[in-house]
Formats: sequence, structure tokens, C-alpha cells
Amino acid sequence: MKKSDTPVKIRSNVEDMVRKTMKDFVDKEVIPIAREYDEQAKFPDHLFKQLGDMGLFGIRYPRDAGGSGGNTTLYCIAMQELARGLMSLGATVAMQCLMATNGLYLYGTPELHERYLYPALKGEKKGAFQLTEPDAGSDLKAVSTRATRTADGWVINGMKTWATSGPRADFHTVLCQTDPSKGLKGLGFFLVPSDTPGFSFSKPFDLLGTRSSSISEIYFSDCHIPAHHHLGQEGQGLSVLLKILAEIRIMTASLALGLHRAAMDDSVQYCKQRTAFGQPIGNYQLIQAKIANMAVNLEAGQLMVDKVTHLIDNGRSCLNEASMAKYFTVESACAAADEATRIFGGYAYSMEYSVQRYYRDNRFLLYGGGTHEVLQTTIGREILSK
Repeated sequence: MKKSDTPVKIRSNVEDMVRKTMKDFVDKEVIPIAREYDEQAKFPDHLFKQLGDMGLFGIRYPRDAGGSGGNTTLYCIAMQELARGLMSLGATVAMQCLMATNGLYLYGTPELHERYLYPALKGEKKGAFQLTEPDAGSDLKAVSTRATRTADGWVINGMKTWATSGPRADFHTVLCQTDPSKGLKGLGFFLVPSDTPGFSFSKPFDLLGTRSSSISEIYFSDCHIPAHHHLGQEGQGLSVLLKILAEIRIMTASLALGLHRAAMDDSVQYCKQRTAFGQPIGNYQLIQAKIANMAVNLEAGQLMVDKVTHLIDNGRSCLNEASMAKYFTVESACAAADEATRIFGGYAYSMEYSVQRYYRDNRFLLYGGGTHEVLQTTIGREILSK
């Protein structure tokens, strides 16, 4: 073999192993049931348990904390594969691995670790992350859910909306305002168990996409929690969020890559099988152009995600790069899903084919981790400030 013919190793053996393991799991366990669970708006609890048994929920955490000793790169590879099979499953697992447990891991007491973190990393308990309110999403200054200090803890009053896993979680990491006069400096995160008196939730929303997810409003009415359920120092809620914001955005980008891959794979297969005017439709240049655009954007998005995850794993600040990756990959995934429906033609209008699910599910990605209007503003502002 000539030197120029020697294969170039881009990814590590561990990354390849995680990719293969998750790919095999998705092909065997997820894809065959995805349509059924989406149509019935039912969450595959048995798959959630299997992923817990595989150690996936602890993939970002060190072994001495009950984790699997992996990193953000491996986490995002796993999320890409899960989203390829069923976005609802990928999004719920992504929350379990990151937002629902990160504050608990960093700031929770040993007692909280024993009671909530370790069971969550095994898949024995579900966690959720509650940030959004009717008037407070990207605008964190508008957070009105209030945590008031008492002699022996805190009392929480207020509500959250678009709460992924809201009706199903065993505990919630909740952003609250502790002192409205301090604005952003008054924000703090609190761990609220679902069995806390005064905690309740609405009927799950009837969703356009990610129908296997369970999303609702949740309510806090004089929910009393102990003092040690405050995660971090008082007033550090914004800094706690900023520590994982790049990871939240690159996780969302990874989910987008998975959906993009699914849309392209289905399109390629269909182009080889469907004939028109005596030949496979993949022989026509306009169809080839659609596939080419899907492939180029997928490759570009993968490179952006890989760059950001490796920066995070090496302790580098990369929020703007993560914002760019989230913006690009999600827009590309939306375009790929749309093109897939055009390639399938009238069949895409049938619930029998998965491309209609990709088309619906991709809307979910536009909002999580920051709307694209906000991302464009922050990316542009960052570049212009240099």
C-alpha cells in the first residue's frame, strides 16, 4: 500500500466503539418501534431502562461519581445515534445525562447524590430541568418563579412551562429568583423532588412533533425544600447555567445531526428503489443535487460538532462556536427533512413513512438551547466586539 493510500484515523477507538454500540442499539431496538411509539404518543420506558443498564446516563461523569468516565464527545456521539432512531428518546436521554443531573453532580451534597444522582445515572430515577416560563425563556431577567428563604430552607412558588419530562420526572432542577431587586444576580437553581407537597403538573401537551416526549406545565405552590437543595451559592444561577450552556447547544446540534442523518439515509434508499420514466429517480440530476446538499451540510455540521466537543473536553471556552454549530446543524436538519419530503413526493404525506416524523420533529430543535434569532444576535455581537 502506498503511503497516500493509508487510511487516516480521524476519531479515537473509543469514539468508534461508542458510535458502533449505539448504532447497533438504535438499529435493533429503536427504529423498529419508533413509528408505533410516535403515533401513540407513548414513551419507550423499557429502552430508557436498557440505556441506564448500559451506563449511558453517566457517560459525562467520572467513575468516582457513579459515572462511566467518558466525556462530552462520547456523549454527543451517543445523542446523534439516538436521535437518528427517535428524537423523543434522544432528547429525553440528553436531558438525563446533562441538564437534569449536572447541577446535582457539581453542587449536591453526598446525601443528594445517594438519593438522586446515583439512581439517575443508573436509570432508576428520571430527572428534569425547568427553566422556561410563559414570559421568560431567552430573557432570564423575567424569571418570576420565586424561592423565598425560611428558617430551615426555602419555599418555592410559581410555574414553568414547556417542561420536558415534567409529568414523569422524579426530581427537577429548577431556576428560581431569590431576590427580584438583584435581577440576574438573584437567580439560583434548586432541586425539587416531585413528591414535594405543593408540586403539581398539567395534562401533557398535545405535540406536533417529538410526540413520545412528555411535556407539560408544572406548578409550585408553597413547596418547602431543605436548605441543602439549593444547588450552588446564592445568586449563582446564571453562572451555573453558563457553565453548561455550550454543552446544551452542542447537544442540541448533535440531536440535529442524528435527524439529518436519518432523513438522508431514508432518502438515499428511496432514490435507489423508486423508479420514474423507466429509471431510478436517483439518476436524475435534480435529485442528485438534493442528496449532495444533504451530504455536504451533514459533513460540515459533523466537523463543527466534533470541533466544539473536543474544545469542551480540553477545557476550552467555546460558547460562540457552540452557538454557531447549533444554528448551522439545526437549520441544515430542517432543510434535509424538507428535501426528504420532496424526494418522497406524495408518500411523504403518509404516516407510513418516517420522513413525515423527521419533518415534524425538527421543529423541536429550533427552540431548545436558544432560538435562532437570539443565536444570530449573540454570534454577530461577539464577532463585532472583537
